[in-house]
Amino acid sequence: MPTVRDIRAKAGKEPITMLTAYDAPTAAIVDDAGVDMILVGDSMGNAVLGYDSTLPVTVDEVASRTGAVVRGTEDALVVADLPFLSFGYDEKSAVENAGRMLKEEGANAVKIESGPHTVELTETLSNLGVPVMAHLGLTPQSVNQVGHVRQGTTREDADEILTLAKEHEEAGAFSLVLEHVPANLAETITTELDIPTIGIGAGPHTDGQVLVINDAVGLGDWSPPFSKQFGDVKGEMKRAVSAFREEVESGEFPAEEHSHVEDELDGVY
Repeated sequence: MPTVRDIRAKAGKEPITMLTAYDAPTAAIVDDAGVDMILVGDSMGNAVLGYDSTLPVTVDEVASRTGAVVRGTEDALVVADLPFLSFGYDEKSAVENAGRMLKEEGANAVKIESGPHTVELTETLSNLGVPVMAHLGLTPQSVNQVGHVRQGTTREDADEILTLAKEHEEAGAFSLVLEHVPANLAETITTELDIPTIGIGAGPHTDGQVLVINDAVGLGDWSPPFSKQFGDVKGEMKRAVSAFREEVESGEFPAEEHSHVEDELDGVY
């Protein structure tokens, strides 16, 4: 299993891969494929919990799903997201929530949607032995303030993201997710930092790439324009479920090979 030190050492040398997963079977598939890191993202809110955003996701929901992913994983490094309002307002509770993901659920690191208010927390967690993945650019937990639009498109905004990236690196973050920012800004940040950058909608010049698993495998109804569907899992599931219904209704399933007859019961029933 790679450590955060191994991930950090890949910066500028070897592409880093990361996908989300929210359950043990999916985690096992991602792990078997050799993906470096699995993110138990608060994207579970949209992807599997039926919410319209990430905001309703709770610490308990992330913890439960983190434990499931850890149990399905042997090699990949598992990163647990800290959901909305589980950090940022009280350092003690933030440390407890982050520590829970490592101590109780077996995660290797936590991810924090970052800003000026998380620099000090990143340093505190890092000093306590909790590896932190920072996250800048489009931060879905701030949807009510910024919406779902590309970030860092003005010189002022780009400078702020670059400054925050450097501050989180200095605070001890071992990596940085850059979401939905201009590719040239992501390239500049990647060049300026020693820690690896993981892009999602940030162009090809980051140290790695991450996608939500539903988008990558074609499970959802919609995927963002910066994503790519590498499969049609939803189509395959529809075909399988329809085939099940049709064969049950026709009497084709279950067939003789799907049943067991106990000879000793002949004449009894």
